[in-house]
This record gives sequence, C-alpha cells and structure tokens, in this order.
Amino acid sequence: MAKPAVIVVGADKGGVGKTTVSRAVLDYFNANNVPTRAFDTESPRGTLKRFHPDITEIVDMTTTSDQMKIFDTLNAGTSVTVIDVRAGLLSPALASLRDIGFLDAAKSGQITFAVFHILGPSIASLDEIAETANFMSGAKYFLVKNFINNTSFFEWDQATYNSYFHRIKDATELTIPKLNEMAYEQVEVASVPFLKFVANKGHNDETANYSFVLRGYVRHWLGNVWGEFDRIKLTDIVGGEKATARTKSAE
Repeated sequence: MAKPAVIVVGADKGGVGKTTVSRAVLDYFNANNVPTRAFDTESPRGTLKRFHPDITEIVDMTTTSDQMKIFDTLNAGTSVTVIDVRAGLLSPALASLRDIGFLDAAKSGQITFAVFHILGPSIASLDEIAETANFMSGAKYFLVKNFINNTSFFEWDQATYNSYFHRIKDATELTIPKLNEMAYEQVEVASVPFLKFVANKGHNDETANYSFVLRGYVRHWLGNVWGEFDRIKLTDIVGGEKATARTKSAE
C-alpha cells in the first residue's frame, strides 16, 4: 500500500479562505479517484463538514485524544488525509506535529506531508511564513494566494519578499482566482461540494435547480483551480494515480 499522505491547509490569520481551498482539494481528489478523508478542526461547529459530511470528522486538534483520531489511523486504508486547520492554529498545530514525531516521520520518508499555507494580503503573512519555516523540513510547502474574497494583494518589495521566502527551500506558489460573488453565495446556501453544484445535484445526488449561469461560473473557476493543482502535480505528490478520464464537469 502507498505510504499515507497528509495535507494541512491553514493560516494563522482568519478570513483568508482556508476552507474554500480545502473544499476544492477534496473535489479534486474525488474527481481523480484518490481515496480521501478530512478533519475539520473548527470544533465544535465545523464548516468543512457542512459541505463534505460523508468524509469529514470534526476534531479539536489541541487535544491529545483527537490528535490520536487523526494520526493513529493514517494506515487505515485511505490514501490522503486533509486537515482544515482553524484560524490561528497553524503554528501551534505544526508544533504539535513536531512534538509527536510526525515531522521526523515525514522527513525520513515514512509519510508524505504537504502544507497549503493560505496567505493574506498583509505583512503579517510574511511573518507567518517566517514562523512556519522552522517546521517545513521534510514537507512540501505551498504558499497560496487566495483571491476568493476579492483580496487585493499588495506588491511585496522584492528584497523583503526574498528575505522571507528563501528561508523555506523549494516553496511553491499557488493562486486561487476569484469566484463570482453570487455564485459563491449560492454554493454556500446549497451547502454542497463545488462538483455537485456544477452537476446540479443535492447532497444525496437528487436533481437540484441551481442557476445555469452560476453553475457555469463555478465550473470555470473550479477548472482554473484544478489547473493549478495539475501544475504542481498534486496527485503525484500524494501518491495517487492521475485519472485518465477525469470527470468533465469542471473542465
């Protein structure tokens, strides 16, 4: 069996669209037939679980018992574990992974580990990069500019930018484009995965009545996001096999 893969999606700042990225990742793996499970650390309410209830469990990652639920079950037959880390918890979560020996296991090649660090448009995000740099040995590190909330990123001074980015070897940038506001709101109201919205399906695959126009916007946006995931060869990173006939709903 392929070694387990863990993807952490997080930021120390709130409101940067972490869960949106997690949802797009889960849809991507679904379309590529990669067995995936997810943990929503926004305990006790959860947001990710609302969209992907069948594969998502809400946990409190600050507790040892819930850490055991995640990391003691990595070999349970699911290829990929996606952890949607709530705002403010990325650095503490990475520190916990260091303390339990997870980062050492990743460094030695026992586990594939990737971090999607969702950036905000301020200098605070650069400070976050400096904070997380200490934990990235053995991890595949992705810096994600997420424009889903119409965020306008300032143009970082190149010297300042380099002074932060050179601290993490082989960091890769990703861009998540903006999605039409009304389309995004309608997916929120429907509380279904992006793929089901595009396919005009409800949670139980029943036929829905979503707007043709809004479905088109979501399809176009999801195709662009998946293009970024294709570019970084995400399925290869986690040890999956790229589907030869990926669903056409988002292309």
